[in-house]
Amino acid sequence: MSSHAYIRLVPSSEKESVTTDEVIELFNYYKNITNKTGDQLNWEYREAAFPYEIVEKPEGKGKWFYLKSDEANYNIILIGVDKQTFHQEEETPSEQTYIQITLPETSTFGDKGKANEFCKFLAKKLKAELQLFNGRVMYFYPRK
Repeated sequence: MSSHAYIRLVPSSEKESVTTDEVIELFNYYKNITNKTGDQLNWEYREAAFPYEIVEKPEGKGKWFYLKSDEANYNIILIGVDKQTFHQEEETPSEQTYIQITLPETSTFGDKGKANEFCKFLAKKLKAELQLFNGRVMYFYPRK
């Protein structure tokens, strides 16, 4: 059975909404900084840190993409961006953007480890709320 993690952009987050292109930019930034770490350590860290290829299909353009790997311990991670409407007490309904990270049945334990790492990275960068695959919630935004 597939499992899901959610990164929710709350009112005190860095941004109110995010697109798949912005998420892909964050992944490219992640690859860049891990490459620099590898240069400092004199080790090819980039392949170990991000063993995936970003694949965006025409039918998912602007909604979802996936990370595909040919490495032995990794397979696939699905990533989608959407909005949900929620009602707060006595207020007008408002929309909340979220990023859904899905591990399909074909995903490996390596995928789950990398997905947790990527979730934390994205949530920190966006100052968002992260609901992990096990249901626990981490807060990366300034709380009052």
